[in-house]
Order: sequence, then C-alpha cells, then structure tokens
Amino acid sequence: MGSLEGRDVDLLDAYSQAVVQAVELVSPSVVTIERGGRDERGSRAGDSDRERGGHGGHGSGFIFTPDGLILTNSHVVHGSRSLHVSLADGRSMPAALIGEDPDTDLAVIRVPASDLPALRLGDSRAIRVGQLVVAIGSPLGFHATVTAGVVSARGRSLRSQSGRLMDDIIQTDAALNPGNSGGPLVNWRGEVIGVNTAVIAGAQGLCFAIAGNTAQFVVGRLIRDGRIRRSYVGVAGQNTPLARQFVRFYSLPASSGILVASIEPESPASRSGLREGDVIISFAGQPVDGIDQLHRLLDEERIGVPTPLTVIRRTEKVEITVTPAESPRLAA
Repeated sequence: MGSLEGRDVDLLDAYSQAVVQAVELVSPSVVTIERGGRDERGSRAGDSDRERGGHGGHGSGFIFTPDGLILTNSHVVHGSRSLHVSLADGRSMPAALIGEDPDTDLAVIRVPASDLPALRLGDSRAIRVGQLVVAIGSPLGFHATVTAGVVSARGRSLRSQSGRLMDDIIQTDAALNPGNSGGPLVNWRGEVIGVNTAVIAGAQGLCFAIAGNTAQFVVGRLIRDGRIRRSYVGVAGQNTPLARQFVRFYSLPASSGILVASIEPESPASRSGLREGDVIISFAGQPVDGIDQLHRLLDEERIGVPTPLTVIRRTEKVEITVTPAESPRLAA
C-alpha cells in the first residue's frame, strides 16, 4: 500500500483535531444516569427496549446549568422511583426529576451540586447536511464513549413512545447504542445541536437526535411548569381519504382528513356539536390531513380559545366552533 500524501495527512489531522477538541470541551459535562425501582405497570424501571437506550437501567445526560440541571430523554427516567447520576469527575449522587415531556422525549433532572461544567445549547437551524458531529454518552454503561459522524439529514419525523409525532429530528450516522439516549450530539465547537434519542434496530448508521432548538423551548417550560401544556378536543379518530368529488366540489387543499370514531363525554368536542362519523378537514383555518397535523395545531395557545373547526358531515361541509381545554394527560 502506498503512503498517504501530505494533503491527505493534513485533512485527517484536521478531522482528528476537531473531534478531540469537541470531546475535551464536552466530556466533563456528560453524565451517566442509573434508574431504580419499578414503574406504575409493575415492570422494572431499569428495563428498556433496545431501540431506545437505557440498557440495564442506564442512560446518558448532560449538565446545562452550573447549579446541577441535567437534560436527558424522558424514556431514560420515566417511571423510575429513584435516579442516580455519575459525574465525569467520579462523583455519584442522587437526582430529582424536575419535569418531563414524553411527547418530545425530553426530561430535566437535578443533582445537589454547584459550580459544574455546563454545556450550551446551540442553534440547530444552522447545521448543514454533511457537517461533522460528535456523540458522547454511556452506551451499555461505558461512560464517556465517543463516536463521530456527519449530519445525514435534517427535519426528519419520529414517533415518540407516547405515540405523538416528533418533528425537526436530526439524522446522523454517528453510532449510537442502548445507553447513549439522552447524551449530547455536538458540533466541533462543543455546542449541543441535538439530544440523542433513538436508533433503528437492525439498521446501521440510522441514528436520531432531538434538535437543540426544540430542546431549548421544552427545557424552559419544564423548569417553569414541570411539564408541557397542550390543548385537546377529546376525539378518537383515524386518518381517512376524502372522496374525489368532495375535494373537487369544495376545492379542498388536502385529500384526506380525520374520521371521528368516538367523542369523550364532557370534552370540548362533545360540547361543540361534533358528531361521530364527521370527517375533520380544517382546524383554526389550517388544513388537517391527519391526526399528526391536528396534534401540531393543538398547542398551549389554543387552551380556552374558541376555534373554528370544519368537517364533512355526510355530504355537507359544516363549520362549528370548539374551545380546546388543557390536556388532562400529565407528562409523568
């Protein structure tokens, strides 16, 4: 085999230096999280599926404030009766749950310590496909394991364990394994651009992280309220195609909607006059082509606000008004 030319050596050295720099900046802030106890279903909280990290009751996280606030995944801590955190300096201490949001798979916990090295959440909108990224975490309990790769895609969607669709997901080929969940995905400057959340079982190089901008928004709400407030209308439904004649006759912007299968008693939907068999096609003036789109529109700002809802009822287009209420499901 021939020797590497000078330019190739320079490029490899630059790549290595970028990874080394990121690791030196980030590693002191990465922690290992150990879960204990049993969740509400009677299963061991230390158990988890192999696609979503936390093998053997372990997961990852990172310090984002000097006074001990740690960001991780909801599925790493959810249902645990106790949490224990191992810091990079060798200290080990209990942690308390501040809040979690299963719909975005994010959680904030706190350890009783101060003057800790904290990471900064960067602007994930600035990342580019092909950009170098580094993942650090505790796969299979091996603390401070480093993998590197590139951003494979931006703006992916991924289903959370709660069933809700997560948007603006970063895809990377930086290798992740069970236990990496909750650890940081960083650029060469050591800025957190994502929170590692999932791998696809049986696949290679298909790993995903929650965008840093999503994390910034969710963290603020979790610290303030302990959860994310969302609105709901109280319907169970399924995505359904619309008949072509309806789409043409009413000049509808989408060819599908939500078939209302059932309505919760005493819910906003029951008070609005919505009926089983209606097909929801619009909410707040926005086209609704399926359940995921309706979930996106049912945010905190809609709580208590009378909102127009358009449905197809048999063959007629009907306008009704619904006032969404705060979702009764707590993020815990």
